[in-house]
Amino acid sequence: MASTIQEVHDEEAHQFRSREHPSVAVDVVIFSLRERPPDVDHPADVDLQVLLIRRGAPPFKGMWAIPGGFVGMCESLDEAARRELAEETGVTNVWLEQLYTFGLPDRDPRTRVISVTYYALVSADRLSPLAGSDATEAAWHSVYALPPLAFDHAKILNYALTRLRYKLEYTAAAFELLPEEFTLRELQEAYMVILDDYKLDKANFRKKLQREGQEVVVPTGRFRETGGRPAELYRFDETSKLEVKARRLFP
Repeated sequence: MASTIQEVHDEEAHQFRSREHPSVAVDVVIFSLRERPPDVDHPADVDLQVLLIRRGAPPFKGMWAIPGGFVGMCESLDEAARRELAEETGVTNVWLEQLYTFGLPDRDPRTRVISVTYYALVSADRLSPLAGSDATEAAWHSVYALPPLAFDHAKILNYALTRLRYKLEYTAAAFELLPEEFTLRELQEAYMVILDDYKLDKANFRKKLQREGQEVVVPTGRFRETGGRPAELYRFDETSKLEVKARRLFP
C-alpha cells in the first residue's frame, strides 16, 4: 500500500513539474514630491512625480516603465518589493503598501506574468534614483506629463494615483512625501498637487488642520528664511491617531 501511495505522489509531482506555470513579478510605483519642472503647467512650486526606468532589454527596449522584477524563489512578495525599491532608489524603511494584482494573459509578450504591484511614498530629501541591472536610465517624471509606458504600466500608474488620492481622505499619507519639518504652504501645496486641485482656500485648509480637537501639525519653534518674512516650520503630530491625522481634510 505504501508503494502505491508513493507512486501516486511521484506521478502528481511529475505532473506538477511538467505543467506550465505563470511567473510572478512585483512592480513598485514610487511617488515623490519634487521641484516642478518648467514644462509642467500648474501653479504650485512642487510636482508629484514618479520614478521610471528606461528598459535596456526587450521587450519594449528603450521605453519607460515602472521599476520591478521577478520574485525570487525564497522571497516573500513584500521582500521582493522592498528589494526592488532599494535597488532603484537606494533607500529602505519607507512607506510601502500593496496596491493590486494585474494578471491579464497577454500583459507581457515574453510569457505569462502575474504582477503584484505596490506603491511607495518617499520624501525627496531621502533619495536619488539609481538604474537597476535591467535598465539603462532612471529618472523622475511628472504624473501629469508622462511618456508612453511599456506593458500595462500606464494602467498601473493610474490605479496607484487614484488610490493615493483616496488615501488622503483618511490617513496621513501626504506627510510621507514631505521632509520631517515643513511649512504650512508646503503642506497645502502637497495636497493641491496630489489632488490636482489648485482652488483650495488657504484659511479653510489651515482651519481643517485643527478639527475635532486634534492638532494634525504642531510648530517646531524654528523658521525658514524665504527672502521675505520667515516661514514657520511645522512637524507631523505623532501623538494623534493615524485615522484622524488628516481625516476628511478634503473636500
